[in-house]
Amino acid sequence: MTSTQVNDLYKRVVLKISGESLLGGLSFGIDAHKLTSIAKEVSILRENNIEVIVVIGGGNIFRGVQLSTIGISRVIADQMGMLATVINALALDESFKKISIPSRVLSSIGIHEMCDTYSQRHALRCLANGEIVICAAGTGNPFFTTDSAASLRAIELQADIMLKATNVDGVYSADPKINKNAKIFSKVSYDYVIEHKLSALDSTAVVMCRDYKIPVKVFNIHFPNHIYQAVFNKNFGTLIGDFNEPAI
Repeated sequence: MTSTQVNDLYKRVVLKISGESLLGGLSFGIDAHKLTSIAKEVSILRENNIEVIVVIGGGNIFRGVQLSTIGISRVIADQMGMLATVINALALDESFKKISIPSRVLSSIGIHEMCDTYSQRHALRCLANGEIVICAAGTGNPFFTTDSAASLRAIELQADIMLKATNVDGVYSADPKINKNAKIFSKVSYDYVIEHKLSALDSTAVVMCRDYKIPVKVFNIHFPNHIYQAVFNKNFGTLIGDFNEPAI
């Protein structure tokens, strides 16, 4: 689906993509076909005059919390995880360039030989130039997830919404892998997600989005035209926002 539609709701979005989303059918690393597919999906938003900031994880290569369990310092382990996100960001950047889409990798840690260092001013300048901004290395600090990094970038760059691509269809009332009776919400409040400890995204990210009134759309990245659907289809995925009651 590549046709241009009028979009009056979102002009700038932050898209959080997990590293695991790049696995495709692999157990480790980056699936080239999946990477190309994601790049093409993101480019469709740009064709619809939507500015895009991508925040990418590194779980397909390394997760800092895993190494910290075998005696490695959590700080060092998380720094290694940040480097994994840089690898993914560089790969995604190349995928955009192969389809002639301008993009820029901005890292929260200085790696000047490979990419630019993130700053709010630099990111806004890239967006104004029509580039897709790919944010790597999380917040640049240990103990914070890439979910929190995505919410931080959404606040800093004044995004209209944070899109979180996951391996499930949205936010459920319980873990659907454990509870077969779990129901998916069409919309749910920030506080409900926090109070019921729903595993949509980490609580720090939810609190930040709540406090700065950034809505969050949680959706399945494996669904056809998933990113386009997340923006243009109100019935796709789960919207987390300032609601009184959750809706199924």
